[in-house]
Amino acid sequence: MKRASAVLALAVASAWAQAAVTQTTRYVFISENNGKQMGEQVVENHDDGLTRVRYIFKDNGRGPELTEEFRLAADGTMAEYHVKGNSTFGAVVDEHFQRSGGKAQWRSTSEQGAREVSGPAVYVPLNSSFETDSRAIAALAKTPSASIALLPNGTLKQAVLDEVQVSGPNGQTQQVQLVAQTGLGLSPKFLWISKGANPALFAAVAPGTFVFAVEGWQDNGKLLAERQKAAEAKLLNDMAARLQHPLPGLTVVKNARIFDSNQAVVGAPSDIYLLRGRISAIVPAGTEVRGAANEIDAGGRIVLPGLFDMHGHITRWEGALHVAAGVTSLRDMGNDNAQLQMMIDETAGGKLLAPQIVPAGFLEGDSPYASISGFLVKTLEQSRRAIDWYAEHGYPQLKIYNSFPKEILKDTVAYAHLRGMRVSGHIPAGLRAQQALDAGYDEIQHINQVMLNFLFKPGVETRSLERFYLPAEKVAELDFHSKPVQDFVATLKKKQIVIDPTLSAFAFLKQKDGEINEPWAALEGNMPPDVARGFHVGTMKIPDAATQARYDKSYAKMVQFVGILYRAGVPIVAGTDDLAGFTLHSELALLVKAGLTPAQAIQVATRNGARYTRTSFERGSIEPGKLADLVLVEGDPTRNIEDVRKVAAVITRGQIVYPKEVDEALGIKPFVADAPAVKALAPVPSNIAGSNDAVLRQVGAIGRKHD
Repeated sequence: MKRASAVLALAVASAWAQAAVTQTTRYVFISENNGKQMGEQVVENHDDGLTRVRYIFKDNGRGPELTEEFRLAADGTMAEYHVKGNSTFGAVVDEHFQRSGGKAQWRSTSEQGAREVSGPAVYVPLNSSFETDSRAIAALAKTPSASIALLPNGTLKQAVLDEVQVSGPNGQTQQVQLVAQTGLGLSPKFLWISKGANPALFAAVAPGTFVFAVEGWQDNGKLLAERQKAAEAKLLNDMAARLQHPLPGLTVVKNARIFDSNQAVVGAPSDIYLLRGRISAIVPAGTEVRGAANEIDAGGRIVLPGLFDMHGHITRWEGALHVAAGVTSLRDMGNDNAQLQMMIDETAGGKLLAPQIVPAGFLEGDSPYASISGFLVKTLEQSRRAIDWYAEHGYPQLKIYNSFPKEILKDTVAYAHLRGMRVSGHIPAGLRAQQALDAGYDEIQHINQVMLNFLFKPGVETRSLERFYLPAEKVAELDFHSKPVQDFVATLKKKQIVIDPTLSAFAFLKQKDGEINEPWAALEGNMPPDVARGFHVGTMKIPDAATQARYDKSYAKMVQFVGILYRAGVPIVAGTDDLAGFTLHSELALLVKAGLTPAQAIQVATRNGARYTRTSFERGSIEPGKLADLVLVEGDPTRNIEDVRKVAAVITRGQIVYPKEVDEALGIKPFVADAPAVKALAPVPSNIAGSNDAVLRQVGAIGRKHD
């Protein structure tokens, strides 16, 4: 039977190979930052109905490389589909789909399944090129409702948001439409499609990052990005208006058990008074309420200071997820500068539901491995100019990346310090972490960058995927009691070097295909089906059980090492670099696994967050005069860290946000069913003069200078 299948597969492959190419369409990825090509997609349509796609995208030394082959059914959906290659971090991709009549079957390295289905249905591969989107667009055009069933589950919907004329080679023009697709993931997918009876994908724009477009038409990227941002802004503004509820006048949060982030303990029940986004007073619970316009009964819930995510790369759609998780402050560790400035302004104006952003300026060197974000520099003078720009735009911190020229590192760090900025980052290629500390670093991002200090040898390319595979292979054997390790820990403590380990993000090092990874286990049941499906997909290339066991042990030791650092007195912050909001809860759970108490982990995400963003004067603790960033939670996360996921309400910037409403708007099953309501109180006379100044002045009630 196996031999017969192999012969059949060979015969099909041979037939496909002999078919002639009738049409080739090439798409290119172009960086918005520097105009360089980042990848391509080449689509070959054969005269026997076969389509072949070659797809590659590279940024920051990584990216997918895929080859697809498929045939379509009469309704434009996939009848047969096969994709092979490697995912972003090198995991093997080998996925098949076939539909015969009313039965659909699929199989990949992480799952297999089958379903009875009637009518048109679009299969969603776990890894694919943009050509699958193009075929879904064409299939949608044949349906009367602008929606179509998805496989394995769900419904894809599409709405037209905008239309514009674009110019191409040889004076050509065409009309293209911006569509928003929903039903997959936690935010809409925005695509530009050709207009007409047989629409296809024209471009996909990630503002601030890249334009992916039909070759010859990529110069329309700036126009499309601006139109897309405007259309997206309207959707986001509407969502912000719907999900943020203002708290005008004086508000009292009654019967709240306040988490003291300085002492890491929960205090006696208190009433917290809020006015214009700040805490005006804290009194014992039960004290007579005077002059409040609104009352919120916390019902004995624990109230945490707003949480800090100290490692994000925020997008406009992620903000709501962060706030719903209790994250009211986010340190952005690298973004498109114009895009980030726009988001900061939108958030401040109440047009975007998002945490308050503390930006870190991104500084990278130019190389084939470069991450295209922020400023790319070659000389010290260019570095200084970039630092000046960041300082003038209110960035309190600089983040240096992998390809930064090591020859100018020390002088660059010194200049950033001169401008009053903290300096952190990855370790530039060719250096160990100790050398970055010697150059003046204040902080190191990611546990792998710390581990590479003990594993790096000349000739190792730490800008490639080796920066992930080397720690996965070797940390299992590392002796934490050895002198080099102990000396390095002592240096970190002496210099008070902050470590941003992002343990939850690096759990991918041990992700096994078909099994759910540790940070996502508590979320799976609440996520939309397609998101939960992705939690089971492996990231690394793990060829056998022995490698799996070694990677498991290496990751466990990385978690253990963070506990060693904390107990040694090395400052730790809670950052994620992964799924917005929910990952911070998983990060805190991993800190507890490393040996911190739940209360200490919350302290790291509150007091330490404020301390190392230099915002302690207004954030990080619940005290009069500070910002009223409050997180009301069910249960007791100081005893069971998993209770930190049970956020009932979040107060920030003079608004109350209910996670239940945010979750339902984004297709997530809420973690908390009940939420404390806002009760309007009867007005109280305040003996404040009226506002008819001219009349009051006439009778001498105002304007007297000698009272």
